[in-house]
Amino acid sequence: MSATFPAEEGERPGRIMSGEMAEQPEVLRRILDRGAPEIRAVAAEIAAKNPRFVLLTARGTSDNAALYAKYLLEIRLGLPCGLASMSTTTAYGAEPDLRDVLVITVSQSGGSPDLVASTRAAREAGAITLAVTNNPDSPLAAVSEHHIDILAGPEKALPATKTYTASLLSLYLFVEGLRGGDGAAAAILPELAEAVLARKDEIKGLASRYRFAERMVITSRGYGYPTAKEAALKLMETSYIPALSYSGADLLHGPLAMVDNISPVIAVVTDGRGGEALQPVLDRLRGRGADLFVVGPKAQVEAASAGFVLPTAGVAEEVQPILEILPLQLLAYEVTIARGQDPDAPRALAKVTETR
Repeated sequence: MSATFPAEEGERPGRIMSGEMAEQPEVLRRILDRGAPEIRAVAAEIAAKNPRFVLLTARGTSDNAALYAKYLLEIRLGLPCGLASMSTTTAYGAEPDLRDVLVITVSQSGGSPDLVASTRAAREAGAITLAVTNNPDSPLAAVSEHHIDILAGPEKALPATKTYTASLLSLYLFVEGLRGGDGAAAAILPELAEAVLARKDEIKGLASRYRFAERMVITSRGYGYPTAKEAALKLMETSYIPALSYSGADLLHGPLAMVDNISPVIAVVTDGRGGEALQPVLDRLRGRGADLFVVGPKAQVEAASAGFVLPTAGVAEEVQPILEILPLQLLAYEVTIARGQDPDAPRALAKVTETR
């Protein structure tokens, strides 16, 4: 595979995605400094309504952020949560009773018609509706009772990077607000994100290992599972490598049979209970001779074929996903460049996907 790239630095492939990845520490600081008070205020208003159940609505990258929120809400608050099937209302016209249900719709643009329609229908059905977007003037924000602006700034590259981590942090602060917490565990994230992104040369070296991969498997458990799903999405939409994401538990229920010593397996090992639950899966993968790439604590990386050591010491398990995705964004970017493609403009994609 070959390609001819423009010689000018300003025209190099992936320059937009690269720049937006580099913005993430500053975006995290902006949310903590400017966004946190507003998020706490919204959380207080919703907590006063005492929702009995939560439904999360999203597509694509935002769906992975919503899954992260599901883990937070169920673990930190004990609130039962579900991921909404929008077609039940938009295609089938179902009219569920959503009184006292909190419906959280996560969308970077806030412009997808099915998200807007399903949120409007939820509000009409009695739900408490919250939009989490990067556009306070969007149609989604307009139809929702409450709104959180993730403050990521304009995102021009088609693969979402800074809006994903901004969504995670905003959702974490919101859930902490619901439980009366101060979100202090997030204060260290901007500094650590800078340190992780500064190690991009490590990832560039690793990318050559996966340049010719025909498929990848990505796995995790607990808080790391949304990271596995988002990493798979980034690899598929930028490099076009089929990347299959599985919960570690689900991987053992059949898909493990396709793992061999040729197709790489990426394991996201959160330092905490999720990582402990993933350990039997890692043992089985090593037993099968898998080409295992680990993102996580040093001891786990050293026991793998390759990996990236995350700075997890003193970092609460529930906020580690905000760091975990960073080296995997870089990996998707570097693998795409190595394959002679432009990660800024994946084929057949648009920034606002108008599903109905």
